[in-house]
Amino acid sequence: MPRVWDVPVHDSTRVRDARVAAEHAASMAGLDEQRTATAALVATELATNLLKHAGGGQVLIDVVSPAVLEAGRETNLLVQVATVDHGPGIADVSAALGDGFTTTGSLGAGLGTCARLADDFDLHSVPGQGTVVVARIGPVRAVAARERGPAVRVRAGAVNVPFGGAEYSGDAWAWVRAGDRVTLMLADGLGHGPQAAHASGAAVEALRGAAHLPPAEALRRLDTALSGTRGAAVAVAQVDTQAATLRFAGVGNIGARLCEEGTWRHLVSRPGIVGTHRPTTLREEETAWSHDRVLVLHSDGLPSRWTPTADTCRTDVDPAVTAAVTVRDASSPARPVRDDTAVVVLASTPPDGP
Repeated sequence: MPRVWDVPVHDSTRVRDARVAAEHAASMAGLDEQRTATAALVATELATNLLKHAGGGQVLIDVVSPAVLEAGRETNLLVQVATVDHGPGIADVSAALGDGFTTTGSLGAGLGTCARLADDFDLHSVPGQGTVVVARIGPVRAVAARERGPAVRVRAGAVNVPFGGAEYSGDAWAWVRAGDRVTLMLADGLGHGPQAAHASGAAVEALRGAAHLPPAEALRRLDTALSGTRGAAVAVAQVDTQAATLRFAGVGNIGARLCEEGTWRHLVSRPGIVGTHRPTTLREEETAWSHDRVLVLHSDGLPSRWTPTADTCRTDVDPAVTAAVTVRDASSPARPVRDDTAVVVLASTPPDGP
């Protein structure tokens, strides 16, 4: 089941909680002692940053798939540490990432060292609005790009926030690759809690055997796999990078928005519940996929009327950062979250990108 650690950091005692959560996540991801220590260091430093520079915030720790799927390589799991705050922001990001910039009272690692130690590192900061940082740590340090296998030029990332700080989220996402096709899925188990997590977890497992199928056929496969569970709302998006097309099909209330040349439009799912009440016919929507495309999938924990910004459509930002900023900016004390919330972003990789 999708285990997620949601650690609110408003005093120094919670910094330790973030470190311990990172260690537990590292064990789940199969990291060795050295990389576990790295994950713990990064979580500690980023949590300390929240206290010292933002007056507190939120640490989200999860076990995730890589942001890029490569051919001929084992898909290792990584520990993702994301921090979200509504603080003053960083006026000079370049300086903050430099070797001479460290947090007072911290381990002295600084953002620059965290960036070097992590397999992936990115941040988004706007003065007066706050900062989002995402770091991922895998079993082995990322090797140079020239030594890596061929990658389909598309990236994916997400944040998953369990309702009420629960241990398990009823939302889960995954993505798989078969040749030139990459398939992304978001599942929202009915309700929340362990039974909802069991349903969405079953969808993740089933997707691994459906990488070669188009979205509608994949949903039929998932419907069988989820029989006997609570069921889930599920959306499946597949990019064929050779044909430069995106195909989409969904059942239930998973939101889907596609940015095309700076303009956003909705992709529509059919009513129903995968595993208990799948519609007889499944409609697939097909459209072009090019270098500027960004797709956002979200569960109903995100307010349905959230408004994408120009930053949401950027392809040069880590997709998990875009997802975290979306969750942060769409929520407020006046609109409390009443369910698990997951946002998944699929984006083209710029020609000169990773």
